This record gives sequence, structure tokens and C-alpha cells, in this order.
Amino acid sequence: MVRNGPMVALVAVVVAFFGAIEAAQVARYDNYRLYRVTPANEAQLRVVAAMEQASDSMIFLETARKVGDRFDIIVAPHKLADFTESLEADYIPHVLLDANVQNAFDTERIRLTNKRAKGEFGWNDYHTLEEIHAWLDKLAGEHREVELLDAGRSYQNRTLKGVKVSYGAGRPGVFIEGGIHAREWISPATVTYILNELVNGQDPAVRALAEKYDWYVFPSVNPDGYVYTHQVNRLWRKTRRPYGLFCFGADPNRNWNFHWAEQGTSNDACSDTYAGPSAFSEDETRTLSSYVETLRGKLAAYIAFHSYSQLLLFPYGHTSEHSENHDDLNDIAEATVTSLAKRYGTKYTYGNVYDAIYPASGSSVDWSYGVQDVKIAYTYELRPDGDSWNGFVLPPNQIIPTGEETLDSLVTLLEESAARGYYEVKN
Repeated sequence: MVRNGPMVALVAVVVAFFGAIEAAQVARYDNYRLYRVTPANEAQLRVVAAMEQASDSMIFLETARKVGDRFDIIVAPHKLADFTESLEADYIPHVLLDANVQNAFDTERIRLTNKRAKGEFGWNDYHTLEEIHAWLDKLAGEHREVELLDAGRSYQNRTLKGVKVSYGAGRPGVFIEGGIHAREWISPATVTYILNELVNGQDPAVRALAEKYDWYVFPSVNPDGYVYTHQVNRLWRKTRRPYGLFCFGADPNRNWNFHWAEQGTSNDACSDTYAGPSAFSEDETRTLSSYVETLRGKLAAYIAFHSYSQLLLFPYGHTSEHSENHDDLNDIAEATVTSLAKRYGTKYTYGNVYDAIYPASGSSVDWSYGVQDVKIAYTYELRPDGDSWNGFVLPPNQIIPTGEETLDSLVTLLEESAARGYYEVKN
């Protein structure tokens, strides 16, 4: 044991050194360019898809699932020549959307700094984790029907904080999950908007919805990643557990123990879709799943909010085989997206994950459906539809409209599900 002492000390120093560097540096994307690439045939699709695995100097915001779909790709300055040469050599259609993506991040940071000076919580801008948690505390302190929930701790010991909203015993439960992917800021914003309306809203349809169910609402279930996007790297997606000296985090929506790592994942710890070394390797997914397990038999629906692309998705992601109630889920989704479009004309596409977007296994929604037997399980991919230059930097003036239309659609989703007899409480 004594002989290993110097080596252990050296490793500790190295880890601390790189940890200090990580904490001190803010990721910048000066002169990084955003391209939209639209393969016209299968060969072109394979070429672009291979780029995602071949280089860490490109960030794929959107990944095409078939010929004619788009890839939105941020490219580092030193990779630009190779990237464009490859596209042109294969005659792959592409267009430059933004010559310097850092400009939008700088504008966003300045605006948020000014907002924080005012100390307001609302839905005219985005909020830090601390602000969201403080608002949850305040909501619980002011309303007896709101109970604070603690679903565990993150790797960096942050609380997976949520609330239960209940107007009486014996109601079926609806679980709302937000922010599992850190950079998708519109997700926690939409979840908090919905929660506020469930507690404080006066619309009769929303009041009826609020009082018909028990609500379990968690705005940010990847708190370490969310904080990291505010403080260090706006485009961070994963958790923050270190894997070696230079790779951090796993994709928390590929880490659930249902057909884990079978489809649409990576075994590269530096990849955005790294599934982790094992199912539930991440503190966030392990503790959140344990909390959901305590609700077995009480949940009628599990709804997750992501961005972007304006999609409403349902199981499965690991296979093209349809789930047992596929037809019901499809019909409910059709009614839901129709309802969503009424207020602002926002168009959503819907379908099972595997066919409607891309193969992706190990998600929370698939796990809730396949393991917890929650047969109303959906994932929203919120605004924008991808026509914006960078879908993760959704202007704050779209937060309230997104919340309004999403809540409209949630009313329909739950009403349509109830009409089909899905909401019987088992316990």
C-alpha cells in the first residue's frame, strides 16, 4: 500500500489540475460555422453520418434519419477546409447558416446577466438551476397542494428537485420530466410554465386537468449538465461524471435499463450519445428511476420534454416493431398535435421514435413504458422546427407561446388517453 502512495498522489494532482482547468475555462465557439447538409441519396447520407463518428471537431445538432432530411452541423475553424472539401467531392448539398455561432451565445449571456440583476422569475427569459429551485421552494411555501420532492442527487451532489401537485387522494399520476439534455433550455422553461399554470392558472380546462390528476413535476433532471451550460459550455448535452482525464458524462437519455446500448448510442465516452459503461451508471438516471419505481401502479402517463424539431414521439426507440398499443398512441398523438397547432399554427410531426426520428435505445420514456408499464408515454421535441440557425438558442420571446401551445396539447393528450380507459389507478 505504501509503495502506491506516490502514484496515487500523482493521479490526484493530475485529476485536480484538469478539474481546475475545466472549472476555469468558458467554452467559446468563435468562428465556428453552422452548416445545413441535406443528403440527396443513400451514399451521401452514409458519408455525412460517418463524419459524426470520425471527428470531435464537429457538433451535430440535428442528425438526418433518411435521404432528404437535414444534418445541422457546427464545424470548428481548423476543420472547415476538410469538411467542405468532403461535401463538395461527393456533391452533397449544403448551405452555410451562420459564420460565427459565438455571437448568439454572447448576446444570450449579456441578456441573462441583465435579467439576473432584476431578480425576477417569469417566462420572458431563461433561468439558472438555482433560480428554478428557489421558485419551486416558493411555490410549495405558498400553496398547500404543492409538495417538494427530492428524487436523489446528481454526480456533483445537486438535488433532483421536483414537486407533487395534488388536490386530493386517489387520483392517477402524471410524471413530467424536463431538462434531461442539458443544452435544451426550452424544456425546463416549458415545464415550469406548465407547472405554474397547473397551480395558478384560471383557464377552466387547465383547472380541470390540474385537479383530475396527481402531478409529479421535475423541471431539470440533469442539474450538473444544466449548470454547466450556463457557466462553461452552452452546447453541453450529457451528465458531468468524468470518464478518464478528457471525457465527461454519459447521455442520460441513453442510460436507462431498457434495451440499453442496443441502438443509436455510442461506446465512445467523448461522444454526445455515449450510453455509459452500464445501464444506470449515472447518478441522475439511477436515482430518478428509483424514485419513479416508488410510484409503480400510480402513474397513468410519463411525459418528457426535449428540443428541438417539433415532434411528438412514443415507444419504441430500440426497434421498428410496434408497441402493443401503437395504434392508440398514434391516434392520441394525431389529436394532440392537431390541438397544438390551433393557437399559433405550429406544426408537429408524430410517430414512434424508431421511425419518426432515429433509432435510440435506453431512453426514460421507453423505460417507463417497457419496465414500469406506463402505457401513455410520450416525448415532446419542442420548438423550433429546425429552420432557425441554432435550435438550442430559442429566443426568449418564444417561451410563453411554446408553453401555451404545449399546455393546450397536453390537455388533449390526457383527455384522449382517458377516453380510451388508460387512467385507472392500480394501487
